[in-house]
Amino acid sequence: MTHAPDRIFNTPLAQVPDFTFNEDVVRVFPDMIKRSVPGYPTIVENTGVLAAQFAQANSILYDLGCSLGAVTQALRRHVSHSGCKVIAVDNSAAMVERCREHLNAQDAMFQELLPVEVIEADILTLPLQPTSLVTLNFTLQFIAPEQRLELLQNIHHALLPSGALVLSEKLRFNDPAEHELLNDLHLAFKRANGYSELEIAQKRRAIEKVMLPDSLEEHRERLYSAGFSKVVVWFQCFNFASLIAIP
Repeated sequence: MTHAPDRIFNTPLAQVPDFTFNEDVVRVFPDMIKRSVPGYPTIVENTGVLAAQFAQANSILYDLGCSLGAVTQALRRHVSHSGCKVIAVDNSAAMVERCREHLNAQDAMFQELLPVEVIEADILTLPLQPTSLVTLNFTLQFIAPEQRLELLQNIHHALLPSGALVLSEKLRFNDPAEHELLNDLHLAFKRANGYSELEIAQKRRAIEKVMLPDSLEEHRERLYSAGFSKVVVWFQCFNFASLIAIP
């Protein structure tokens, strides 16, 4: 399945609108996220590896904020426990439609994959079934800060003993020098992947009011407040990180 290159912000805009996961973004999303998020392919594939360690037979696996289903596909490649099912959830109709297309293509290439259900829903109001594995990749940062703790509490409540949450996020840093250094390295990463200064500046303006990153300390504190007993950073590249939270 071919994907269009990300040229959304390559021409000057009189007014840069707030970033939304609309059809234009969905069309270029694989190219956009690969060129914007350092370590993204590593996070996706190894989320599947982690899932295989925590998934339990006859349980649900959730991919919350699934976008085009890259993590769902990784879960299906790596988890072979009997009776498991993946539920992939996103609130963007355009994402859900294209996600289903991607998963159908995966089904055509592989046999005996875990069954999957793709749902268009708000993860803040979705009742969660008992689950052994929840992934929340680059999703929490788009949720209003005052709603983040309740979502994590709901996830913790739904997790089975010995289950896990995999949480991936862009980070901000409390130390100004550290924040500036890692932010500059992230910008260098984007330039190395072909983004112009115009594209970088306009994307920043589009996303600055809708994506509000937390520090690693804030993530840890919130996860512990939600009831998790152990939080471990398993991957970090520049200002992007992925954590495992154990109930």
